[in-house]
Amino acid sequence: MKSNNHLLLYGIISFLIVIAGCASPEPIDPCLNPNDEQGFLFGLIHGFLAPLTFIISLFSDDVTMYAVNNNETWYNLGFLLGIGGFSGGIFKGSRRKR
Repeated sequence: MKSNNHLLLYGIISFLIVIAGCASPEPIDPCLNPNDEQGFLFGLIHGFLAPLTFIISLFSDDVTMYAVNNNETWYNLGFLLGIGGFSGGIFKGSRRKR
């Protein structure tokens, strides 16, 4: 019984990967203004807002989760810290309940 659940899960994941491969790419050239790069603070804010932004992006084509025009390392660090701060941190699940 348990192996059937794993097989179903693998089938669903495989199906989602195949469907995601059919998505059309969006042109990002209009977004790439070198004077308007997003940095650490914007990454942190976007990370905190990522769950809400994801839900909105399902219904609107004008909203994205991630700023394309960023300064890479610092923006990515802020984004990851923002995501971790929203979820309570990466070590929250490893704490023992008393």
